[in-house]
Amino acid sequence: MAWNQQKNPWGQDQPGSPWGRGDNQNNQEPPDMDSGNSGYRGGPKNPFRDMFSGGNPFNRPRTIAFFAIGALLVWLATGFYRVDANELGVETVFGQYAGTTTPGLNYNWPAPIGGVQTPRVTEVNRVEIGFVSSGDGQRTVNRDRVAESLMLTGDENIIDIQFVVFWQIKDAEDFLFNVRDPEATVKNVAESAMREIIGRNPFDRARTLGRSEIQNQARELIQSMLDGYQTGIIVTNLQMQKVDPPQSVIDAFRDVQAARADKERAINEAQAYFNVITQQADGQGQQIVKEAEAYREEKVLIAQGESQRFLSLLAEYQKSPNTTRQRLYLENIEQILQTMPKILLDPNQAGPLPLLPLQQLLQQQKPAPVATP
Repeated sequence: MAWNQQKNPWGQDQPGSPWGRGDNQNNQEPPDMDSGNSGYRGGPKNPFRDMFSGGNPFNRPRTIAFFAIGALLVWLATGFYRVDANELGVETVFGQYAGTTTPGLNYNWPAPIGGVQTPRVTEVNRVEIGFVSSGDGQRTVNRDRVAESLMLTGDENIIDIQFVVFWQIKDAEDFLFNVRDPEATVKNVAESAMREIIGRNPFDRARTLGRSEIQNQARELIQSMLDGYQTGIIVTNLQMQKVDPPQSVIDAFRDVQAARADKERAINEAQAYFNVITQQADGQGQQIVKEAEAYREEKVLIAQGESQRFLSLLAEYQKSPNTTRQRLYLENIEQILQTMPKILLDPNQAGPLPLLPLQQLLQQQKPAPVATP
């Protein structure tokens, strides 16, 4: 269609047409939309038209550089990563350890050049040996693993032990690069260490008095073995859940325990009787010793008193022999006559004399003894 014959919808010429009036006085043509002009021929060029016009746009150097720079920036932006409060960032470059980062926003070379792992270093993990616990949080069900729990004691008895090991990450680098399966490693090391400790102790000690000591020894041995393997793991606690004889011999073991309890009771009763008899004998012996000592002291004091009395009499006798001799005679006669019956005789009386029972009269004059309540 000729542009100089452009008409309006009512069949009249369009004088206000941007391409001139209908008479085509200036002989203007409509804009070429494919020529890159903004409106008329010879106007400013469109840069995007120059970029994408003329066949395949990716063949142009500017286009390739634009997309390459954009892709590079996007790739570099993927190197930003965030480390949570309970984690540590372990950076690697070409698979080699490059450094450890603290919680927060950090940056490392993006993949495939660099990589980041964020292990939870503050989380306490647990490994169960001899059983497996499962539940919904309100109820826990334990399933025994006999192959792990049965162990041999130092006195060649079999014991059933179940325990739990709690561990944390001590060194993130060793933990990530030296251990493939941390949980399996801790479990195998713990089981091996516990078997070694139980093999050093007898059955009764493992169940009663030596339980806490065995826990400490096992924890120290587990930590020593993990440090030797450079696992970067620290054992925080070890708890023994069950220390019993095997289930198949539990009834016989209870009978043995009852017999041992009876034995201990009989021994305690005999020991108590022994203590009573021994204490009584010791008391009687001490009493006899004290009485002998008192008798000895009495005799010694009496002898000393007699010797002092004799010396006193000797001194008086030397001063006045006759008087002293007469006084000693009278004192001895007095002592002798106190315990002998006496008969008085009158030399002037001829024939039989009437008997005066003085001893009987004296006994009758004595007051009767008072009865003690």
